[in-house]
Amino acid sequence: MAGRIEDYGVIGDLRSMALVGADGSIDWLCLPRFDSAACFAALLDDEGAGRWLVAPAGGGYRMTRRYRNQSLVLETDWEGPDGAVRVIDFMPLRTGGGDVADVVRIVQGVSGRVPMRMDLGLRFDYGAIRPWLTDDADGHLALAGPDAARLHTPVPVSGTDGRWLAEFAVAPGDRVPFVLTHGPSHLPAPQPVVAEDALRATEAFWAEWIARCTYRGEWSDAVRSSLVVLKGLTYEPTGGIVAAATTSLPEEIGGTRNWDYRFCWMRDATLTLSALLSTGYLDEARAWREWLLRAVAGAPSDMRIMYGLHGERRIPEYELRWLAGYEGSPPVRVGNGAAGQYQLDVWGEVLDGLHVGREAGIAPVDDAWEMQRGLLDFLEGHWQDPDNGLWEIRGPQRPFVHSKVLAWAGVDRAVRAVDRFGLDGPVQRWRELRGRIHDEVCERGFDAARGTFTQFYGSDGLDASLLLIPRVGFLPWSDERVRGTVEAVERELSEDGLVLRYRTAADGRVDGLPGDEGTFVICSFWLAAALHGIGRTADGRKLFERLLGLRNDLGLLAEEFDPHARRHLGNTPQAFSHLGLINTALHIEAGAPCAR
Repeated sequence: MAGRIEDYGVIGDLRSMALVGADGSIDWLCLPRFDSAACFAALLDDEGAGRWLVAPAGGGYRMTRRYRNQSLVLETDWEGPDGAVRVIDFMPLRTGGGDVADVVRIVQGVSGRVPMRMDLGLRFDYGAIRPWLTDDADGHLALAGPDAARLHTPVPVSGTDGRWLAEFAVAPGDRVPFVLTHGPSHLPAPQPVVAEDALRATEAFWAEWIARCTYRGEWSDAVRSSLVVLKGLTYEPTGGIVAAATTSLPEEIGGTRNWDYRFCWMRDATLTLSALLSTGYLDEARAWREWLLRAVAGAPSDMRIMYGLHGERRIPEYELRWLAGYEGSPPVRVGNGAAGQYQLDVWGEVLDGLHVGREAGIAPVDDAWEMQRGLLDFLEGHWQDPDNGLWEIRGPQRPFVHSKVLAWAGVDRAVRAVDRFGLDGPVQRWRELRGRIHDEVCERGFDAARGTFTQFYGSDGLDASLLLIPRVGFLPWSDERVRGTVEAVERELSEDGLVLRYRTAADGRVDGLPGDEGTFVICSFWLAAALHGIGRTADGRKLFERLLGLRNDLGLLAEEFDPHARRHLGNTPQAFSHLGLINTALHIEAGAPCAR
């Protein structure tokens, strides 16, 4: 049975990411890419769907774990009746072909003599395919269709029932390596990495990378940990950043709100660029900006809300009916049908993100401004259209207030580009358009009787995205409409002080889906920043500190949190949540009302 979502740590090689449970089992890994089929999928079913366990053979062991020196090298210690043992897990960065990946597990004896168990059951294609196991001159081989994986270890290994098993013991000074190498089955066997050399190289990479962080503030450890997660979710060949490493972890245990997040969302653009630029990672910001430009190239009307790792536009959604789902929460989905939705705010998000890069001095790309003008032309003709909104509502399209506000932001950034950078464009027409959008939102999106903006025009419900109205500059923090909206969200969308995206049953179940969900982590960070912005600085800091306490023992955050069961919910680790942490820390610590 899979562990709780917060029981998992992650390791990664900037192309994929594995989830390692507190019990020593790798229960999720997709190879060779984040969005490839999983070869370990026990996370979404049971051990029959594939896993890799390395742990003490007996019971009574106490576990502690940590990341080594702010890296993605995971170190797990067990202490028990026979002594103490340490397991070091990591994925070396790929130096050869991009389709060849390694997972390394080193078992180190610390004290006594500890009996250990290794149980490796590969199941390709999300647990559907049991490979053929054999031995050859290059090691223990698992083979099925396009996939080949080899296990290298000095420990005697037996193959039975589609699994590799080993029992061994370690004493002080012993270091027993296990190296699993995956690659295309039609190619010659790749040379396995040398475990100890790979460990040194991996630690050196992360040490150099985190040393570039310029943030030295009050929450340095938390910010740096979240930056490492963000880097780990980066697909290095293209610079794209996936929203999470997993699919179908539910927003409600037993519910059906289970989505695939192993893709790149345009909505993350501004938040990501702000976080990277504010902490010294100019190269990563430039790579993300360039991925963004490549992805949206083409007709502005064809822009998607999300893309594949290389900018792929088609992400068909289907169900894996042979998997039971996390804790019995089907369906398990691959792909994401929301990719074809119309979400107006994305045009504004992209224009805002590119503006952030321009203001930070990232060198301009040829023809980028012409592309942005095309996006503006689309906005000019379509900003009044109803859409599916920020939260990818699978119900009727509506005039969402956040979408209109972001349309305003996109036009505003164009006006600023002309005024500040001398770029060419019909600035007077854009000023007039900006004013029309602003007037309509204030007239139709604000409920004067309640003193708050609403989720969409005429709505009875609220939406946590309304907290972003001052952060994008639509209204100043001092505006009474902003204060009223912040306090309405705090009052009406809070569960035990944490924030829901919206009430799922509001306005006749606006999202068209059954069930409920947990509080949304980034929305709670938005509220912390908003409380700071309206002058309630002590309340903002208190909420922020509480949110830091929601992280697991390794500093990881999922998409949502259930304040009643006190459990993580949704896909993990979630880029949106960690971006919220980074940017809110920077904003609160700045001491003035925050900018986005």
